[in-house]
Amino acid sequence: MSNRLFQGVVHQMRDSIDRIIGVVDENATIVSCSELSKIGETVLEVSGYQPFDLSDSHDTFVRDGYTYKPFGTRPRPDYAVFVEGTDDLAIKYASILAVSLASIKQYYDEKYDRNNFIKNVILDNILPGDIYVKARELHFSTDVSRVVVLIRVTSTNDVSAFEVIQNLFPDKQKDFVFNISESDVVLVKEIKPNIESRDLEKLARSIVDTLSSEFYTSAVVGIGTAIVGIKELARSFKEAQVALEVGKVFDTEKSIVSYDNLGIARLIYQLPTTLCEMFLREVFKKGSIDSLDHETLFTIQRFFENNLNVSETSRKLFVHRNTLVYRLEKIKKLTGLDLREFDHAIVFKVALMVKKYLTANPVKY
Repeated sequence: MSNRLFQGVVHQMRDSIDRIIGVVDENATIVSCSELSKIGETVLEVSGYQPFDLSDSHDTFVRDGYTYKPFGTRPRPDYAVFVEGTDDLAIKYASILAVSLASIKQYYDEKYDRNNFIKNVILDNILPGDIYVKARELHFSTDVSRVVVLIRVTSTNDVSAFEVIQNLFPDKQKDFVFNISESDVVLVKEIKPNIESRDLEKLARSIVDTLSSEFYTSAVVGIGTAIVGIKELARSFKEAQVALEVGKVFDTEKSIVSYDNLGIARLIYQLPTTLCEMFLREVFKKGSIDSLDHETLFTIQRFFENNLNVSETSRKLFVHRNTLVYRLEKIKKLTGLDLREFDHAIVFKVALMVKKYLTANPVKY
């Protein structure tokens, strides 16, 4: 559709600009031109010039007797205007055309582009009452199941995660991929109704593994809940954000975090910090949790992992059973909580998570 828009402008301009003018795409193919016979041709590499590449800059450049001016709404230019000639007038014509066509393309994208529409929905940049009106204009299905997946790149190897993910999900009628920051890529995926959480995690695992194994790029993925209805996409996106933030605090070793599986960590994340601090003071009346050394905290962690089983924990820690009992008694003396009692163990487990949450001080959405 952009090509038709460009051709309309070029057609109107050809009488005012007594030169050959047109537009090439990022593959150096002429997509519109005042000389119709040139449309579809490719601007060939000319001896003595660098390969045709719009990604280098937005600056004007000259090729084979024509002046080019790249433009586009993405960080990397999508298109370039070309004007016959290399004089100052050609440069001015190219600059004017580039500004005009860039503005027209941006207006078209905002009004008719589905990808941009979905982006505005999840970022709450569109009024709720306008969502279904816009969806009808775009012939967008509003009653199918979708999920929002947020991919956050933690380390990269000069590879565009956006382009990789876009290639993994090429069906642009059902799946939508876009950047929301330098490190965050959003995937809005159409899914089967009543899909299970583990299937969504398999989907996320395929993204993480592809980025890691083929492109040496590390990423973590947050998964929102599956929703029906386009207005709910914003909620699923916020859930994916929360999943990443909560995972960063409580599940630092996980690269995939699903909002559905956050459990008590989600509850703690939603509590005010003042309430959390009050809870810690009430739990540890006899002494601060900070009085427990690293070895003691490690012992507690292993004790919880082995379901409060003294014999199994001592075996895993390679210590005598009596040594473990002595450590547990020491913890009881310091905190007033006997971890061998189920109720006390639950309180202590929650207290450790609250302490971890307060220390991390995560960003809330």
